[in-house]
This record gives sequence, structure tokens and C-alpha cells, in this order.
Amino acid sequence: MSNETRDTVFIGKKPLMAYVTSTLIQLANLPTVNIKARGLSIGRAVDVAQIIARKTENAGYTIGEIKIGSESLESQDGRTRNVSTIEIEVKRNTN
Repeated sequence: MSNETRDTVFIGKKPLMAYVTSTLIQLANLPTVNIKARGLSIGRAVDVAQIIARKTENAGYTIGEIKIGSESLESQDGRTRNVSTIEIEVKRNTN
């Protein structure tokens, strides 16, 4: 891996606060961070963005652009399935 800072947090099955902490650490160094999730993790991604925007209002973080879509994936039995995706931009206010 390179030393370049990543601006994306991928949501999986870890505890919710692990992703909140990771996103806040990234926001300390970058003006915007994207939270990405797909499938059953979409709800957790929305929760992470909401926690950051609401609980840290004094720190000045807001939710920016939200992109939704779907990806075609091949399941284990060989069939193609569509999986929903979401990308939420969280940004630091420049006040």
C-alpha cells in the first residue's frame, strides 16, 4: 500500500462506531470523505453518516452528495444478481 491517504470508508460488518471513528479520523486530514456500502450494509452506512452529521454538529460536518445505484454480481450458484449500492459524501464545513 502507498502512503497516499484514502478518502473512502467501505462499510462492512464491524461495529458501527468503528466506522464512525474511522471516518472522523479521515475527516481530520481531508475535506471530504465518501462512505460506501452495498446490499445489507446500506443501512449501516446511513447510520454512520447520520451520527457524524448530528452528533458532531459543533465540529461542522455535513452530508453532501448521495449517490445510489446497483451493481451486477455473480452469486455462488453462478446466477447474476443486482445489488444496491450507496455512496454518501461527508464534508467538513469551511467556515
